[in-house]
Amino acid sequence: MSLRDRLITRIHSDGPISVADYMSDCLLHPDYGYYATRDPFGTGGDFITAPEISQMFGEMIGLALAQVWLDQGQPNRFALVELGPGRGTLMADILRAVRGVLGFLDAAEIWLVEASPVLQQAQAKKLAGHTPAWVDQTADLPDLPLLLVANEFFDALPIRQFVRDGDGWRERRIGLAEDGLTFGLAQRQAQLALAHRLEDTRDGDIVEHCLAAAPVLRDIGTRIAKNGGAALILDYGDWRSLGDTFQALRKHAPADPLDAPGTADLTAHVDFEALAKAAACAHTRLTPQGVFLERLGITERAQALAAHAGDVAQDRIVTEHRRLTHPEEMGNLFKVLGLYPENGTPPPGLTA
Repeated sequence: MSLRDRLITRIHSDGPISVADYMSDCLLHPDYGYYATRDPFGTGGDFITAPEISQMFGEMIGLALAQVWLDQGQPNRFALVELGPGRGTLMADILRAVRGVLGFLDAAEIWLVEASPVLQQAQAKKLAGHTPAWVDQTADLPDLPLLLVANEFFDALPIRQFVRDGDGWRERRIGLAEDGLTFGLAQRQAQLALAHRLEDTRDGDIVEHCLAAAPVLRDIGTRIAKNGGAALILDYGDWRSLGDTFQALRKHAPADPLDAPGTADLTAHVDFEALAKAAACAHTRLTPQGVFLERLGITERAQALAAHAGDVAQDRIVTEHRRLTHPEEMGNLFKVLGLYPENGTPPPGLTA
């Protein structure tokens, strides 16, 4: 039985399901889920992330985190954490970039928040020579100062979708049609979590709400407030979500989210305002990824790499730099939010 068949049977039995329930099954079902059954990254997968585009991305992140460690007094033990580490490429680049920062690697305990056994194996291979530990959730991290990065993690958390109807909301749900799965609307209800969105929406507008994000941010922020450290959250989205951003990607091309469940990546744009409000610590201004990377010196790093490369490699470096930073590429679509202790210094590349 396919995941599609299982979902149809479930809906026949229990009625239409939320977009969040659908995403959870499609991405994380232990037998049929997208992340549980494959390595989706790179040119041979369904999408490519910034760390897979260029080593420069991870190098900039690593040096920014190292500067936080220096600014906060060089604690002799801290947790270096990545949420959703993919193949381990970003963490590998971070660790290579900080080798010259005296004492940093000796003090670092590497922790990876990853539920997929397939990806854990890829991460272990990529990080051979280091001793990372894996946990399923941030609540299982040690009670230490925290230096954390989350690149394209929150966009994959399940969302619920609501359509405004007067001073209430109708949830968008997934039910059945003659040819399979289809979208529909539940009855109108008040939604206390969306009360603030009545001020900037009109009838028919869609607002997305990610229930799973708040506990993660609350835990991260509480740890930073208590023990020190910082978090860098990089993802596509904006300060507030508005409109239908639920999407599927298969073989680097858009796909129907309801077609062949479990075989495509499902994501939605991140509502950074909700993340910032959930964190129990200070947060930076939301900053375009291109601006953030330029402030950290990615152009100078690209020039240094190109100076020791042949013509073909130089062209590749220029292309990679443009893809990461240009406003028409990833530079504006992706944003960066930093978390840090109250009365502390924002992470490099970001402002209060």
